[in-house]
Amino acid sequence: MEYHIHPCASRRISLLPLALCLVLSITITTTVSAFNRTTIRFDEGYTPLFSDFNIDRSPDDKTVRLLLNRLSGSGIISSDYYNYGFFSARIKMPANYTAGIVVAFYTSNIDTWEKNHDELDFEFLGNVNDRPWRFQTNMYGGGSVSRGREERYRLWFDPSKESHQYSIFWSPKNIIFYVDDIPIREVIHHPDLGGDYPSKPMSLYATIWDASSWATNGGKAKVNYEYEPFAAEFKDLVLEGCRVDPIEQISSTNCTDRIARLIAQEYATIKPEGRKAMKWFRERYMYYSYCYDNLRYKVPPPECVIVPTEKERFRDTGRLREKMRFGGSQKRIRRGRSSRRRSRNPAASGSGKGVAAAAAM
Repeated sequence: MEYHIHPCASRRISLLPLALCLVLSITITTTVSAFNRTTIRFDEGYTPLFSDFNIDRSPDDKTVRLLLNRLSGSGIISSDYYNYGFFSARIKMPANYTAGIVVAFYTSNIDTWEKNHDELDFEFLGNVNDRPWRFQTNMYGGGSVSRGREERYRLWFDPSKESHQYSIFWSPKNIIFYVDDIPIREVIHHPDLGGDYPSKPMSLYATIWDASSWATNGGKAKVNYEYEPFAAEFKDLVLEGCRVDPIEQISSTNCTDRIARLIAQEYATIKPEGRKAMKWFRERYMYYSYCYDNLRYKVPPPECVIVPTEKERFRDTGRLREKMRFGGSQKRIRRGRSSRRRSRNPAASGSGKGVAAAAAM
């Protein structure tokens, strides 16, 4: 397959000199082999999490639509826990006015370890008309919610026009977040991370929910139910790893062998062409990184790799400098505040995840 990331395709970038556009296109358009993914039907690996009436499964059970309306959000969960793994789905976001909406694709074990849970997040944040979807990734280990490690980004495409693949690779050595086979973030298991590195078996979740209190413009733009229902579509479902019984927490197979096979997969290592694509993405589409937030962390957390070309783009708050022009369709970036809260009953407020994550931008 190819990395289709052409900077000249954007209206904002089309004013660049043609020669520069051609150079950038050559640099970031790289041919690589597609990942070998084995997809499953919904009933082979998932079960409803809440609000079954808002879960729409296709006749072949290969596609599931999660709906949000004024009654509730909705969510699904993997039938098993996984002791490390590769989790992936092609997701299409709701279109038009999506302010206040969060679509989440994440791993967690909060139901088993409420006070010291692990978690890896993709969180997609809706917006008002003519404003792009944004998203963030995050990592927690051992209940380290006060030390959230979030990064926030925009995309080079409209995620509501067609589905795109989003993947989380998690091993004892590293964590990689992918968008369409493009690595956008890697976390290396640094020895000093200690319990902050996710290490306990986790389930895979997918949810859509009402986060009007914080998700768009700091909660100023709410979900408008005149546009309901809002639908997030999930297909090409992938659950790979060592399955663990969610009740007994016992593996039915040898996880040592399964983990070894997982680490040997192509998606477990970022190759040079992937590094180039990741550098391009992060330098053009990342607008917040905790690693450069000197107000929160006087000393960057141990897993942070400070990249000079990234650092020069950010203020001491970890937010993009005003003079730095963003590579997407967003014209300007507003300041916001971050907060995160959890609920054991996500359906109670119509929320799918029960998490009020940062990124009120």
